[in-house]
This record gives sequence, C-alpha cells and structure tokens, in this order.
Amino acid sequence: MSERKITIDVPSLARVEGEGALHLKIEKGALQYLQFKIYEPPRFFEKFLEGRHYSEVPDIVARICGICPVAYQVSAVNALESVFEVQLTPWIKQMRRLLYCGEWIQSHSLHIHLLALPDYFEEDTVLGLAAKHPEEVKRGFAIQEAGNRLIKFLGGRSVHPVGLQVGGFHKAPSEDSAAELLEYIESVLPDAMAMAEWISTIPLPDDPQTFNSVALTSVDYPLEAGRLKADNGLDISETEYEDYFKELQSPHSTALWSLMKGNSMKGRGKKENSMDGDDYLVGPLARLNLNIDQLPEFLSDLLAKVGNPFPSNNMFHSMLARAVEICFALHESAEILRQYQKPEAANVPVNVKAGTGCGWSEAPRGLLWHRYDVDEEGIIRAAKIVPPTSQNQARIEQDLMRSLQRFGLDRSDQELRLHSEKVVRNYDPCISCATHFINLTVARK
Repeated sequence: MSERKITIDVPSLARVEGEGALHLKIEKGALQYLQFKIYEPPRFFEKFLEGRHYSEVPDIVARICGICPVAYQVSAVNALESVFEVQLTPWIKQMRRLLYCGEWIQSHSLHIHLLALPDYFEEDTVLGLAAKHPEEVKRGFAIQEAGNRLIKFLGGRSVHPVGLQVGGFHKAPSEDSAAELLEYIESVLPDAMAMAEWISTIPLPDDPQTFNSVALTSVDYPLEAGRLKADNGLDISETEYEDYFKELQSPHSTALWSLMKGNSMKGRGKKENSMDGDDYLVGPLARLNLNIDQLPEFLSDLLAKVGNPFPSNNMFHSMLARAVEICFALHESAEILRQYQKPEAANVPVNVKAGTGCGWSEAPRGLLWHRYDVDEEGIIRAAKIVPPTSQNQARIEQDLMRSLQRFGLDRSDQELRLHSEKVVRNYDPCISCATHFINLTVARK
C-alpha cells in the first residue's frame, strides 16, 4: 500500500479560512473510508463566560468570530432576555433586524467574491478573478461595504461591534446618519440584483443529493428570531433544541459535531466510528429551501427570470442562495431605514433574576444556539454555544464521501484535494467557530 500526503499552499489555505485534514482510504478504486478531521485546540469561550456578569456577555461572544460577531451577540441577548423576561420596544426589535442585515450582507459578499467565485474561473485567489472580471469584483466590494456600514451604524464599528446590550442598544443613531446610510443602501441594491443574475449564469456542477434542511422560520424571512423547522416536519422553540439535537465528540476530530437525534448514521467513516443521529444542513440554502415563500415579490420575480432552482438539493446552489439573501437584506434594510426615527431611549430596564435561558438566530452560516444559566446577581454560571459550522460538519463529511466518489477516485491527489475544497466552500465553514481545512492524505492500495 502506498500513501501520499499533500499540503495545500497559502492562497488555498486562505480561501478555506484555516487548516485541517481529510483522510481517504481507497482500495481497488473503491472508497473504504473517509475522515474529515478537525484538530483545532480548545478556545474556552464557554468557560470564559462563567463567573462573568451578564452585561459582559455580548462583548465577549462577539470575539468568537470576526466575520459574524452580530450573530453571537444577538443569540446571546435573546437567551439572556428570555431569562429576565425583558419586553423590547418595536424600535429595538427593528434595529436588531437591521444590524443583522448588515452582517448577512458583508459575510455573504466576502464569501462569494473572495472564497467561492475564484473556483469557477480557475483562479487561486480573488486577485486572479479581478484580472478577469474587475467590475464584478469591484461591485462585490461595494456591496460588502454596505454591510460594514450597517453594522457600524448600530454597533459603533464594523468588526466586533459594541453597540448591542441586553435590553437594547447603548445609544440610538441620529436621523441624519440614517438618511445618509439609506442613500448608500439604495444605490447598492441594483448592483446586488445584477450580481445575483450574473451568478445564475455561471455553470455549476449538477450534483443532487439528499439532506435535511434545518432553519428558523417566521412570518418574515428569518434573521434574528423564529421557530426552528426542518424538512422532516420538526417544529420547535429555543427551549426544545436539546431534545432534538445533540453535540458529541467525533472519534477523529477535536471539534464537536452536532447531530439530529434519530436513526443511526450509516456509510460515514469507519464502521466502528458510527454515531447515533443524522446529519443535517444549516445555512443559506437550508433557509431558502424552507422560507422561499417569505421572499418579497421583487426577488420572486428575479428568481423566475433566472430559472428558480429553489428549493434545491444541490449544494452548489448555495452561492446563488447567498446572493439572493444579500438582495433581501439590502431591501429589508432600506425598508427599515425609510421609517427610522430616533427614540427617546435606546434600551429598556432589565430586572435580573436567576434562571436558564435559550436563544438563537440565523448567522450567515446557519443556526446559532446559546444557553445560559444565570444566578440571582446576574452572574453566568454555565454557558453552551452551538455554532453553525459544528452543525454542518457531519453533513460536510457525508457530502465529501458521496461527491468524491461521483467525481472519480482515480483522479490525482491534487484534483481530489481541489474538488474537496470546492465542496467544503459550499458550506462556508468558519474556523473561528469550529473548523480548519485542509491537508489531504490519500492511502491507495
């Protein structure tokens, strides 16, 4: 048996946000097992929170991820406000939705233009893509800037914002600044529509598969709140999450995995490593699959124009799903900003009491769930955070196993590595939360 090892170079490393490993064992052209290995050291954020006052939590959890700090903050305050039974004003609820729109716009724009698109134009980085499509890349950065400005508007700064607090916001922006921001958002929305149409023309692999979409749903397209639903009929609240989902340690990964409680997972890795539960999908494709009817009419018209593929069972449609969500978030932001009025108070009183609270929201990469145990003085006694990347890890491994076999195991190690990274990029994994990728080891016999 021969064994070959390949280590990816820095440009590819940057496009998948880190490092990790994929181990394949191929015998006589057949895949014997596949292991998606994560070996990130513990980051201890849940332990950092223990002993802290509840008011410190939003600023601490924002540091978990530089790409989606708002999601961590909103899920955290949702959980803590449920403990204290905080009654938010309509203004606070609207501003949290506006803030969340900013995060979706900047994160999705970054992923599309810097991480995913180079794959489809045979380029290693966005620099090569910019040489071929300079106006499209320039447009992408302008769209991302809209997200950054939205986050800064309410958060004080675009990275690790500090404006959010339990009970509302620290301060309310002026009406003049809201009007200025609205002008920029309205100028960018047509560009985002053009971007979505352009992405719809890019040839994508025809790669259907079976998976269970899991996402929040509500009367509006879900961002910061809702009930959790799935293709299998699941419909639960925040407090029921652990009754239907579980975290566990994969035998070949240092990062926790999340599974939907149910039938045994089959065909993944070594037989002795099988884990009880089912993989599932969170993220933009899952959201769109479950909430396609909640899109505004102009986006339904756009999708009809480009040949609406949603609901879709092809993970390569994730990039178009992100583009659609960018258009939605820009439109939603403009709607909120047009009605903006500075309130007398940016927050409401918080009556601290002991208890356990759960909260969630839809991070750009998918569902993000928090649970906190708080004592009568408002001190955090226990915390649990389940990020979207850990929830997608089992799904990623299953997708890699199926996709690589369909791609062809007789291809070179380099071709297998590049295809594997392309598959993983569909999920936009965030190493700040759960994963690094990818060193590839192939054992052939």
